[in-house]
This record gives sequence, C-alpha cells and structure tokens, in this order.
Amino acid sequence: MSKLLVTGGKKLDGEVEVQGAKNSALPIIAASILTKGENVIYNCPSLSDVDASVNILRYLGCAVTRYGKTLLISCDGINRFDVPDELMRKTRSSIVLLGAVLARTGRARLSFPGGCEIGSRPIDLHLNSLREMGADIREKHGYLECFAPKGLYGTKITLSFPSVGATEDIMIAACLAKGTTTIINAAREPEICDLADYLNSCGADISGAGEGIVVIEGVGSLSGSVHTVIPDRIVAATLMSCAAVTGSKIVLNGIISSHLAAIIPTFKSAGCRIRISDGNLEITAPERLKSMKTIRTMPFPGFPTDAQAPMLAASCVADGTTVFVENIFENRYRHVPELVRMGANVKTEGKVAVVEGVNMLYGASVEAPDLRGGAALVIAGLCADGKTEIGGAEYIERGYECIELVLSALGADIKKI
Repeated sequence: MSKLLVTGGKKLDGEVEVQGAKNSALPIIAASILTKGENVIYNCPSLSDVDASVNILRYLGCAVTRYGKTLLISCDGINRFDVPDELMRKTRSSIVLLGAVLARTGRARLSFPGGCEIGSRPIDLHLNSLREMGADIREKHGYLECFAPKGLYGTKITLSFPSVGATEDIMIAACLAKGTTTIINAAREPEICDLADYLNSCGADISGAGEGIVVIEGVGSLSGSVHTVIPDRIVAATLMSCAAVTGSKIVLNGIISSHLAAIIPTFKSAGCRIRISDGNLEITAPERLKSMKTIRTMPFPGFPTDAQAPMLAASCVADGTTVFVENIFENRYRHVPELVRMGANVKTEGKVAVVEGVNMLYGASVEAPDLRGGAALVIAGLCADGKTEIGGAEYIERGYECIELVLSALGADIKKI
C-alpha cells in the first residue's frame, strides 16, 4: 500500500497539461466493444481505473495496446460475454460494459461493480432501461445474467434522475438496437458529449447529446475510429484548488473553459484572478482566500459533486464560513474527519457541511477514504504546517495520473513512499 508524503508551505509556479478525462475514457473504452476494426484513442490517462477496463477488454478477447497516452483497441476477436468478479470489482464504471457486451454478443454475465464507497449508486436505472429495450436480466448469486438473443429494440426511456452512467449505458446499447431510442431526462455532462462524438465517428447516429433529450437511431454496425479524449475538468478543479490554498499562480494548458463554467465563479468569489485564452487557464490566488458562501452540488451544468471535496479542502483555510450542500451522494463527506485531524473546523449533518476557515492547517497522518477525498487531503497537505502522510494513495491513483510528479513539477514538496 503506497502513501503520499507532503511537506506544506511551498508556493506553486509553472504550467501543467491537464490529463485526459477519466470519466470520458472509461465509457469510450467500453463502447469500443461495439466496433469492428481498430480504434485509436488519444489523450487516454494512465490510471488504475483505465487499467481495470483494459484488463476486462483483454479478458473478453479484445486486443489492447498502450503507447504513452494512446490506446489502440481492436475488438474483432471478442469471444466471451462474461466478466469475472475480481475484474468487475476494480472499478465502478465497469457497469457501462453491460450494454456494450449485451449489444455485441446478445448475452452478458457480470457481477455487481466496485468503486469508491461514496454512497448509494444503484444500478436499477441501467437494468430497467435495458429491460425496456428487450433484455431479459436475472440476478443470481451476486451476478447479472442478461440475454437479448434477438437483439435490443429502440424505445422511449425516461430516467427518474439524470444519471451519467445510465445515460451512457443506454446510448451505447442503443447504437446497434433496432429502431429509435429516446432518452428523456438524460445526463448533460461533457463526458456524455464526448462519448457521443466518439460513437458518431464510428458510424452511430446520436443527436441531442448534452441536452435533456438524446435520440439514438440504431445502425447495422460500427467501425473503429480515431478519437481524442477531452481534458479532465475535475483534475483541473483540483489543480486550481492546489494553487488557491498555496497563494500561487499556475497555468493549466489544454482546458475547455465551458466545462468549468460552474467552477470558475467559485474561485473568483474566493478572491482568485482567472484569465482564459486559447484553451489555457491562468489562476492567481490571493495570500488568503475569502469564503465561498454556499456551494450546492448538482448535475451538469451545476457544480460537480466530484469537485466538492477539493473545494471543501480549500475552504478550510478561507477567511469566513462556507456551506456545502451535497445533493448527489449521501456519503460524500468521509474526508471531513481526516481534515479535522489536520486542524480544520468542519461540522456536517446529513447533506450539509459548514466550514469555518482557520488560519493554519497542521500536518498529520491521514487516510484517503476515496478518490476525491484523497485529493482533498493532498490539497490540505500543500498548505499545512509540517508533514502530512496520506495513506490509501491507490484511491487517488484511480483518477489522478501521477499526482506527485505533476505537483512536484510545479514546486510542491510531495513524494510517493
């Protein structure tokens, strides 16, 4: 089990290229199962979650090769429809494989997915939607046995919540379904648009991605394509938080500013100056942040739940009171007790966290509870007095590509041990 050792108090300076988006790469890798021929996926981040998805594809009979940030995927040799429990448990996003495997082979046998314990993430929306498309799905002994021997059929699906995963699963499955599938109350996140762009480049017919209603016209087959994964907006928000707590100026290269539309005003309200030009973002932080008042997490285009933990860490050293209302997951404050160990003043009740900014955090031995909570502890460690030892670095590696090297290059004192 690896740890991160952070010595706080260092100013950051310089430029950094924002990695490809984990939450785009994973469904695109799953969707490649539908294609014949070779796929070239550029800007694919090196993450343990991506490795887990690649290992599942290889188990299914696909050929996957990585060259730096590029994945070459060919699914012509797919010869299985089952995914073993130990592979499914590695990543939550493995559930989007269900629609892909079912659409490609007519069968699928998967166990329930793993991932961070940040609250209830029921897959009922996935299962009920695929059933509406004609799939026969039975749950036995912790496994999902799925059949669609005559293929899937287009239909109208209304989601009770704009779930990103369910929207992706339906979009992927509907590409090869017979007829038209309409998703009502679809998720609108940029990663949905990126998946649609990839699938359309393969020959799919998807319209409305990024809006509340997405329409997929089924086609006979899909071919491999070349695609570049969008930059990771949550990694960008995390790096901005790193600059904010250390009173630093850094430049993020390769961002898409519209993806950060809910995040940028929050940093501005905290006293940061932000300048955007030609896909680059320069953030200049004050010596001491101002409180951010109230932050409510919402589906896109609202404030992203994945950015809540990094921003909460930043608010711990802001002047005044910041209130967080977590509307997406009910167990998303697991990092708070660890921040309190470092001297933060945070009270939580239900979905609300009230943060009273303190003058200084102090280094301590803490444990990353999940992916974004681990990032929050790194942010806290950068501005803390003394050394912070963060256990559970493997959680952080699920979504951040060599975070210790990225921050070291900007001048932070951080290393993996």
